[in-house]
Amino acid sequence: MADSRQSDPSPFVRRLWLSDRQAVLDYFGRLDAETRANRFMGQVSEAGIRTYADQAMAARGVMFGAFLDGSLRGLGELRPGGPGSSSYFLGPVAEAAFAVERPFRRKGLGAALFARITQAARNRGVSDLHVRCFARNGPMIRLAARQGASLSRDGLEADGSLHLDRATPLSLWYESIAEAFDFTLSVTLPQSDKQDAA
Repeated sequence: MADSRQSDPSPFVRRLWLSDRQAVLDYFGRLDAETRANRFMGQVSEAGIRTYADQAMAARGVMFGAFLDGSLRGLGELRPGGPGSSSYFLGPVAEAAFAVERPFRRKGLGAALFARITQAARNRGVSDLHVRCFARNGPMIRLAARQGASLSRDGLEADGSLHLDRATPLSLWYESIAEAFDFTLSVTLPQSDKQDAA
């Protein structure tokens, strides 16, 4: 009998752009109630989800999507913790947030998103990256710990803090190439997510 794990697709992570707006709206709409509550640290209505998803595409920071078979199944956001010196540099402190659709967990999507967000944060001047979650959110706490974050708990919440090295010319060059590739994919393959989500 063949090992079914050999057919599991590998996650592909890329930056999300305005052309991905519908895929992002569809993704947030598919999240179950518990995943939504964990992502937003509380209950959010359908209208609230749509409003947030719409505004998130234009908000300061960057968003990354984890895709399986061309469909957006995980989403990570990098947002500044305060004012920055430019639209690109986010300042020394930033926050990351993640969510993966329940049926597609344990496939490496969260780790792949975390790695890409860490790289983006480093290249945007972030030295302290934080991940907040409910203290009961074991998967997120384990993910942050595996990435080297120091964890603290305060009542119902937990905070993971990760110190990042400074960007190098090589890391900046690598990200510029990756983002050019990401943008090309976002405008040349826009129908994939819509067809799979339908």
